[in-house]
Amino acid sequence: MVRRIDVAGADGVRLAAWEFADPPKDTDGGAPAEPAVLLLHGLMGRASHWAGTARWLAARHRAVALDQRGHGRSERPADGPYSRDAFIRDAEAAIEQLGLAPVILIGHSMGALTAWQLAARRPDLVQALVICDMRATALGAASQREWEDWFRSWPLPFATLGDVRKWFGEDDPWVERPSPARGEFFAEVMTEGPDGWRPVFSRRQMLRARETWVHDAHWEELGQVRCPTLVVRGLDGELGRAEAQEMVRVLPLGAYAEIPDAGHLVHWDQPTAWRAAVEPFLADLPSPVRE
Repeated sequence: MVRRIDVAGADGVRLAAWEFADPPKDTDGGAPAEPAVLLLHGLMGRASHWAGTARWLAARHRAVALDQRGHGRSERPADGPYSRDAFIRDAEAAIEQLGLAPVILIGHSMGALTAWQLAARRPDLVQALVICDMRATALGAASQREWEDWFRSWPLPFATLGDVRKWFGEDDPWVERPSPARGEFFAEVMTEGPDGWRPVFSRRQMLRARETWVHDAHWEELGQVRCPTLVVRGLDGELGRAEAQEMVRVLPLGAYAEIPDAGHLVHWDQPTAWRAAVEPFLADLPSPVRE
């Protein structure tokens, strides 16, 4: 079972949160037996990308995935803001309004950055983190220009979802080898209009959101995280092994996991191996102290 819960984010932006309970596992007092989990997708993602993960989490945890501003079913304000502060305050609002604290944050890519920045800012809200394939180093202006060129290369509109899957899974110049999982990932963020299939998000807004973090390094905030943190990388992902291991060293309570045969979309590429890496980490966490 999945139910939608609307959340008022920063500046009153309407956010869609999705709670997965299949079935819910409660104690006699009605509260979840284990800490709640908030799942944060990456840039261009949506909450439904976490469905597989959320369903196995829901056996022990209250599992909630958030459509972040500009994504999925959440509001896409034309003028933003799409700043780091806005994304962090949105996640903070979701945790507080849904009564999730102290929460486990699981984030992919940009969502992982939001997770560790929130944990550094509000340690009282966060019990543990899982960081999936997100770099702490600055990517720089060249990276942003590459993304601008990539967005312009999309052959929009797509005539069918099959065309979406083929282009993102095979024909996209960024694809080194065929990746059906990548094609499926992007098919899930398309919507049909009169002329064909287009993304549910604004590419301009995605670039604005990315602009707010690609020029800066985020090591200082990472070092301020005091809760247990698992850093997960795909063997063929964007986070290199040396940087991932340095992130673990910087974290006071860091742990490391590597997923073979996975690219950037780790939990989508290799869901079984992803679960095998994350589940033991969660099982070893101490029980949360709730007020």
